[in-house]
Amino acid sequence: MKIKPKHKSYLVTKRLIDVVFALLGLIVLSPIFVIVFVILKIDSPKSSALFEQQRIGKNGKPFHIYKFRSMVPNAEEILKADKVLYEKYVTSGYKLPTKEDPRITKLGSFLRRSTIDELPQFWNMLIGDMSLVGPRPIVAEELKEYGDQKDIFLSVRPGALGLWQASGRSLIEYPERTQIELEYVANAGFFYDISIVFRNVIAIFKSKGAY
Repeated sequence: MKIKPKHKSYLVTKRLIDVVFALLGLIVLSPIFVIVFVILKIDSPKSSALFEQQRIGKNGKPFHIYKFRSMVPNAEEILKADKVLYEKYVTSGYKLPTKEDPRITKLGSFLRRSTIDELPQFWNMLIGDMSLVGPRPIVAEELKEYGDQKDIFLSVRPGALGLWQASGRSLIEYPERTQIELEYVANAGFFYDISIVFRNVIAIFKSKGAY
């Protein structure tokens, strides 16, 4: 797959929108941040309200993504300790249905369905790790799914909203997810990004594939 270079005007405008949108999101939604933070601390006083995980960003640069915690503190250990469950996790596109995932708390289930758990990513957008629109940032293990097109996938900044989420999110597994993410990279542009934002808003309200 050959990707045409993006116009500088598009890249500059996209970054400006990211910064403005992130600032507005952090300011306007600050009451929700405080409420969710307090509820999470009441629910589990000894655990952090934020979940931090290393993901792979533009040009293969690692960064830490932030979310409101929706899992028990030792989530990774629980998953990897169950070999059958971990195999299903990998073959299902590095996702598990909420009802089958022993790591997710009851409060976390609500945060995921409502996508509130993703709100801290406004900070990732502000500092430039992520964009409003782009392929969903993945863990290093998932890079193998992109094979020799890995560099194409990593040629753009990962996004909070993307074509994969708009198309069905967790309902779509690899290798179809790979094709969808690369489709975005090939067609990324100002009006294309706007259409993806609207499609994501609809998907969020429908809770489509949100687990």
